[in-house]
Amino acid sequence: MRKVGICFHPQWPAAQAFAEEVKVAVAPHVSEVWLTSAWDEGEARRNLEGTDLLICVGGDGTMLWAARLVILQHTLLLGINMGRLGFLAELRAEDALAKLPQILEGGVRIEERTLLHGEFLEATGAPAAEGRRYHALNDIMVGRGAPGRAVHVEASVDGKRLGHYRGDAVIVATATGSTGYLLSVGGPVLHPEAHELVLMPVAPHLAVARALVLPSSVVIELRVTSEEKAILSVDGQVNKELAKGEGVRVFHSPHLARFLRLGSALDYYAALSQQLGWLNTGNAPGPFLRPGAENL
Repeated sequence: MRKVGICFHPQWPAAQAFAEEVKVAVAPHVSEVWLTSAWDEGEARRNLEGTDLLICVGGDGTMLWAARLVILQHTLLLGINMGRLGFLAELRAEDALAKLPQILEGGVRIEERTLLHGEFLEATGAPAAEGRRYHALNDIMVGRGAPGRAVHVEASVDGKRLGHYRGDAVIVATATGSTGYLLSVGGPVLHPEAHELVLMPVAPHLAVARALVLPSSVVIELRVTSEEKAILSVDGQVNKELAKGEGVRVFHSPHLARFLRLGSALDYYAALSQQLGWLNTGNAPGPFLRPGAENL
């Protein structure tokens, strides 16, 4: 590797301090290294050209931002977890500095993950403008715009009407997103390199919240049919208000997010069971599960 970038979560002083340590550790092994806040997208884009590896110091939110940032590049991603769960990060902060030389020398596996492409739908049916196209690693969601007011969403798959949902939201998620918001509302967990998409309503009124696992070839449309304003949310980080008749078209992106991994693909299951507390032998739920969620 010749050029390495490092981004950090700006609201965590510990993340910025550790990112500086990572920069010092990386510098002797590469030709160029740059450092920026994950909230300074302009600075990141100015440095991104030719970057072989982007190291993210923070939590899963930092990784989601980075995955959208590098979508048109061949840049690899490596996460150093400073947060709580860290589903996407490969390294813990206490181990990172010791393992970086091995990573920079190429002793790694590349894991490719599906991304979503979303296009804003005008109420008139006009095509999305360039600035109204979105990429997501986790999920794209249409949800209610105000507490206590349900949103009405019409969902279709490949042009065929699937259903009308009245509730909190409708989510379209990737395999990566299956351990995010989708998991918290009872959705299935997919293998991280699976290409299938999951469509799931959240708290639908007078209906059972069932997830639908769809092939990667489908095109999903979600349109708001209620008068109350709704929100289009991309990875929980990009949000846009939607009026009646507006919506989003979602499909499998032609691009992939590429993560560096040190272990085997089977290590994912051991890490998942530990993070979700599935190995607990007592009666209490694991440390990251709400009561009653032991069987998710």
